[in-house]
Amino acid sequence: MTRLGFIGLGIMGRGMTANLVEAGHRVTVWNRTPGKADGLDVAVVDSPQDVGPESDIVFVCVSDTPDVEEVVFGDYGVIHGMTGGDVLVDHSTISPVATKLFASQAEELGIDWVDAPVSGGSEGAERGTLAVMAGGPTAALDRVRPFMEAFSSSIVHVGEEPGSGQMVKAVNQVLVVLNQLAASEALLLAQSAGLDLRKTLAAVEGGAAGSWMLSNRGPQMIGRDWRPGFTIDLQQKDLRLVLEAADEFGAVVPGVALVHQLYRSLQTRGLGGEGNHALVKALEQLTGFELGR
Repeated sequence: MTRLGFIGLGIMGRGMTANLVEAGHRVTVWNRTPGKADGLDVAVVDSPQDVGPESDIVFVCVSDTPDVEEVVFGDYGVIHGMTGGDVLVDHSTISPVATKLFASQAEELGIDWVDAPVSGGSEGAERGTLAVMAGGPTAALDRVRPFMEAFSSSIVHVGEEPGSGQMVKAVNQVLVVLNQLAASEALLLAQSAGLDLRKTLAAVEGGAAGSWMLSNRGPQMIGRDWRPGFTIDLQQKDLRLVLEAADEFGAVVPGVALVHQLYRSLQTRGLGGEGNHALVKALEQLTGFELGR
């Protein structure tokens, strides 16, 4: 049986790990807060390095580029416990430039690196319906694909070049935040006109105006339920990566820049831990009324 390791049991990683266990796989885990593994039938170890000897394939899902560098290459990083022929799959959303460097360092040790950021929120992680955008060697992806199928419904190999998965994730996040901005503006317009918000949502979501954000976050916005499928703070980290990539390639992304500033205004109010659909709160300040009230 292929031995699996998982590092990072946060808002996404715990659900992904639970689905691996449900599929019958043996999983060794490490998380900064060990209690996040409570209730999971997994082996918990004391450091990322300890995951390596117990795993043939290691999945990583942490917050940002420095976190990946620490848990993989730090003094107690997992890479020190891995051997040639192993595969590391990074499900984090991080810098494409750093990903190329990390993959090169792993390759020197005979370890394949697959950059495979995901989309679908905590709901997708729990339901096993995440979308995976993967970059890296075809043979390595083919080896890990059967295991990723435990927590995903779509796995697309977007390129052999390390970092290509991260660039597609940047594209994904542009679409996510601009759809969220559109949903926020549309529902506020509906309320200003005195429309029934839930009926309006039902009327438009099945047509050309429909989107995942509208259907999944629209009801939460109307009900003023700000529990995160993905937090504002994490969304801002992703938008920083998008804006850095846009600078590198000379792309023009004014909508992303606007949303980045709107989210920043919410962070200054201490709302960074709320769901990214709380973007509507920034527009509520401009309109002078609250959605659903």
